[in-house]
Amino acid sequence: MKMKLTARLAAFAGAVSLLIAVPGHAAPADPTEGGKGGRIIKVTSLAKDGPGSLAEALAASGPRIIVFEVGGAIDLDRSSLQISEPYVTIAGQTAPSPGITLLRGGIDVKTHDVKITHLRVLTGAAGQAKRSGWEADAFSTAGAANVLVENNTFMWAIDENMSASGPRFTGESVEDWRKGTSHNITFRLNLAAEGLADSSHPKGEHSKGSLVHDNATGIVFDRNIWAHNVERAPLVKGGAQVALINNLIYNPQLRAVHYNLMDLEWAGQPHVTGEITAVGNIMRGGNDTDEGLPFLMLGGVGDLAYYGKDNIVVDRHGNALPEFGRYGHTRAQLIRSDTPLADLSGFDILPSADVETTLLATAGARPWDRGEEEIRVLFYIAEGRGEIIDSEDEVGGYPELPETAAPFREADWDLGTMTPRNGSYPGQKAGAQEHLSPRDRQMRGNAQ
Repeated sequence: MKMKLTARLAAFAGAVSLLIAVPGHAAPADPTEGGKGGRIIKVTSLAKDGPGSLAEALAASGPRIIVFEVGGAIDLDRSSLQISEPYVTIAGQTAPSPGITLLRGGIDVKTHDVKITHLRVLTGAAGQAKRSGWEADAFSTAGAANVLVENNTFMWAIDENMSASGPRFTGESVEDWRKGTSHNITFRLNLAAEGLADSSHPKGEHSKGSLVHDNATGIVFDRNIWAHNVERAPLVKGGAQVALINNLIYNPQLRAVHYNLMDLEWAGQPHVTGEITAVGNIMRGGNDTDEGLPFLMLGGVGDLAYYGKDNIVVDRHGNALPEFGRYGHTRAQLIRSDTPLADLSGFDILPSADVETTLLATAGARPWDRGEEEIRVLFYIAEGRGEIIDSEDEVGGYPELPETAAPFREADWDLGTMTPRNGSYPGQKAGAQEHLSPRDRQMRGNAQ
């Protein structure tokens, strides 16, 4: 059975690497250029730390572009990479096939001006007993600013798969609060899948997609896929401001998008109205989705201003589901807006009917050089299959990846866009040049 599935996945990978027509992807300026113009630091070791490691490159100071002369798995051994030094670009696209995969850990961003592209993060329970306390995110910002997270794969998180977090109240005013927590964070073309449900998190069930913490602002989710998470696709907390553009939510169980300002957490502070702008998204129910699950649910005690347009919400049979629902009975109000609450100028927004096909081809790390875990998830989304899991072992466990090596030659890359000058990425099959993310193609075209 496994051999048959592997053969089908390989066939699927080959099919999606063919020339396809993908609409262009115009978008406003990124929130950061990361380490553009800085020195090149080469990662030459797959060790979790020490000479030549990714951890060493991240700890360096000053503007820098991190490239890879190795491919394979970095075993974090139940730790998380800390990014505390600003002005850095992590260019996972430069690694030789099979790219860079982080196992048994995650990434925490605690600074400003960071750009992360084409990494895989497979967190997993790492052998820890259920409810034993291991609760890593696959990716999270903590009071960070000006961050771009683009074309990455985040799976098997014990807490959230990809989040924008930080302190709730810093200073004396709402303006201070917003400056003190994560702001200006863009998540684009990522795959956030299979958050582990009944695993090692001390609270028990904790299969979560994304958390946007209280008072975080300028948070953009643009063309991402959430798949097989119990809830939080995303959860937007009190006073936060979020734009959801052309995302695909597949097989949420208890909640998809939800907003919750919790009075217990705000402890007497005056409530701040949150904002969500949702345009051109798809929520499609799967085998685990509660009957009648709405696209957006309101909980807690705070009001939410909401603008929605062209969002498709259906169950696994294609029947329409509600746009809006509640959990908890409070005075919180949904305040509908006739105009977007976020600035959508500059975005080339797809009709929602085109979102699923486009994202299955372009979201996640290294679309030209998929890993088996990504192919399986994408294949099952396309077929309406798959389910929420408690352990990575239910879907084959951590991959065993070969260690590879290849020199990084600056002359082969446009260092401004970190795209290959010949149009072909490491591991990309001949004839598959057009199977790049629309954003990569746009940047390459602008550079020429």
